[in-house]
Amino acid sequence: MKPFAILTLAATALTLTACEKNLGKGQQLNVVGGYIQMGATPDRPAVGYFTVEGGPRNVQLVAVTADLAQRVEMHESVKENGVMTMKPLVSADVPANGKLQFKQGGKHLMIWNINGAAVRAGKLPMQFVFTNNNNDRILFDLPIKPAPGGEAAATGEAAMDHSKMDHSKMDHGMKDGGAMDAEKAPADAAKK
Repeated sequence: MKPFAILTLAATALTLTACEKNLGKGQQLNVVGGYIQMGATPDRPAVGYFTVEGGPRNVQLVAVTADLAQRVEMHESVKENGVMTMKPLVSADVPANGKLQFKQGGKHLMIWNINGAAVRAGKLPMQFVFTNNNNDRILFDLPIKPAPGGEAAATGEAAMDHSKMDHSKMDHGMKDGGAMDAEKAPADAAKK
């Protein structure tokens, strides 16, 4: 029993020493906010934006992963010869005590095939991987916003605007009183 107590005391002392190294060092490397914008149709990738606050030394963001998405890539929009293009990023610098922003018109994530459960939950758990002594990984849930135009656009079921259509000449298999014409309905169904 005595060797176990000594081992426990030694482990506690080492843990406290490690904690002491972080005291008074200023802000720590951290993902502080962001969101995912779903693609306009289900076959289009979603785009992710976020901000990383740098810690006490320069590091690089080298990957972002999500178990509930088929693929996640870092990209950057740049203007070349007067034309905006998108290029993949291998890494992105996070300056010591500074900020790295993935924002519209610049660096961003492209995210393919987000799991439906994550979309319904309204958030995607993500892992941000940085270069430093331990290849730190920060877990962060990015909230999911529907595609511009609402949820219907994200599912590919955009509603049709019927307000300007003339429905007066369309009987849709109805009799004058609005009841379904039993003779006409089966024949119409057979045509389909």
